[in-house]
Amino acid sequence: MYKGIILAGGHGTRFYPMTAVYSKQLINIYDKPMIYYPLSMLMMMGIRDILIVADAATIEHYSKLFGSGTTLGLNLKYAEQDCPRGLADALIIGSPFIGHDSVVFTLGDNLFYGDMDVFRYTLKRHEVATIFAYYVDDPHEYGVVTFDRNHVATSLEEKPENTQSNFAIPGLYIYDNSIVDIVKKITPSDRGELEITDVNKEYLKQGTLKVEHLGRGIAWLDTGSPQSLLEASNFIAAIEKRQGLKVGCIEEVALRQRFIAPEDFKRLISIAPKNSQYNKYLRTILKEYQYANRYDAT
Repeated sequence: MYKGIILAGGHGTRFYPMTAVYSKQLINIYDKPMIYYPLSMLMMMGIRDILIVADAATIEHYSKLFGSGTTLGLNLKYAEQDCPRGLADALIIGSPFIGHDSVVFTLGDNLFYGDMDVFRYTLKRHEVATIFAYYVDDPHEYGVVTFDRNHVATSLEEKPENTQSNFAIPGLYIYDNSIVDIVKKITPSDRGELEITDVNKEYLKQGTLKVEHLGRGIAWLDTGSPQSLLEASNFIAAIEKRQGLKVGCIEEVALRQRFIAPEDFKRLISIAPKNSQYNKYLRTILKEYQYANRYDAT
């Protein structure tokens, strides 16, 4: 069984003054809060037990936004990270939540769009540890993976000044239950943080790290700066306008994944203000879903 963890806290200092009042993950990416996108990603992978790690003030916002998650067919939990101590710290905080299960760990500011089958297939294979590689023009702001001529991963580096690899590691990581013990071995880096790259290096050392390439069928959008935030919003806006379908609509994902029934979906529609475009979209989705599944549309 896989559980999900979303690290969605931090001060977002690069976004000041946008983050003077609330977390970066509550900033809109076009027409939805940023956290909708990683949450919908986990839902599309079939994961319903999800832990959101954030500071206490942000947890209050998330609790107001999602509650226990039952209206979406989810089991949402929250855990406090009182100060930023690195990405791997979220896995230490989340260890009791993971229990004896496997986990998909994702960052609250990473967005994926496109063919999700590579992620679903990875879960079905039950690997020990899997990360992903995505070709970027400027890899220096990311964790980077280097391959040999046989496309086997040979090294991992965190934000290297000089690298011959253009393969960045997106913020989505899949681990079996061994992560609970592995993460305890990690010590703070020179930056004073528990680096997720050091976690992955341990799996690479053991020979149990699998690296999946993300090809052109998937877009990875990192929103680590105001410029990349704007680019992500423009990308989502263009896709939604062209297709007439929303990206990261958690209510729609819950319905299509059959986490909830059409009757439950109607209650979600009633929450959205009637004069909002979101309400109109949800009503359209319900009619389409009912017709496709031979329900009587109402």
